[in-house]
Amino acid sequence: MRDYELIDLSHTVEAGMITYKGLPAPVISDHLTREQSRGLYAPGTEFHIGKIEMVANTGTYIDSPFHRYPDGSDLSQLNLNSLANLDAVVVRKQSPNDRAISVADVTEIPIKGKAVLFHTGWDSHWRTETYWNGAHPFVTLEAAAYLAEHGAALVGIDSYNIDDTGDASRPAHSILLKAGIPIVEHLCNLEAVPDGDFKFFAVPVKVKAFGTFPVRVFALVGD
Repeated sequence: MRDYELIDLSHTVEAGMITYKGLPAPVISDHLTREQSRGLYAPGTEFHIGKIEMVANTGTYIDSPFHRYPDGSDLSQLNLNSLANLDAVVVRKQSPNDRAISVADVTEIPIKGKAVLFHTGWDSHWRTETYWNGAHPFVTLEAAAYLAEHGAALVGIDSYNIDDTGDASRPAHSILLKAGIPIVEHLCNLEAVPDGDFKFFAVPVKVKAFGTFPVRVFALVGD
């Protein structure tokens, strides 16, 4: 019997699903149908090979430094120690009237070497017009700088963007990725994660010269 729980923190990728307004939805189709495969194998044996066409920023995804900087580490260069079995902490801020995550929201939490995950509840708007209406929670420049200076291993958020999309300079992305800190956006289900200790995993496909990719994110709670 398992003495731990795995909690899924990632959205399901589906055909036609919009993650980020203005980017195309994934197209999912068959490369080889089961019917077609029957002529290739012994009677009673069949396989399916699927095909997907999508932009990297689809579903719940991770940003590597290469996403922002041409000389930054790409997906294939990310150290597994920065993606898997990370000690993690959740910062809960669900305030419709104050969508900016500030330094004051992070000064009382342990940061060094941890995955810092912001639970804003914005994922409740997933796949609705509200999700990308520009009113999403975001991490301020000052908070991002504090996280970088205090050694966060990874930063994640259950919002549309870790930055205020009204600020074209994207300060949170710029600061965190410059410091080599991966970013995970469009998390979900953080309400199911405990306030105490747990482990965090967000490992992408190992793709060269690629900055962003969907991830199956989960928390491990227990021994």
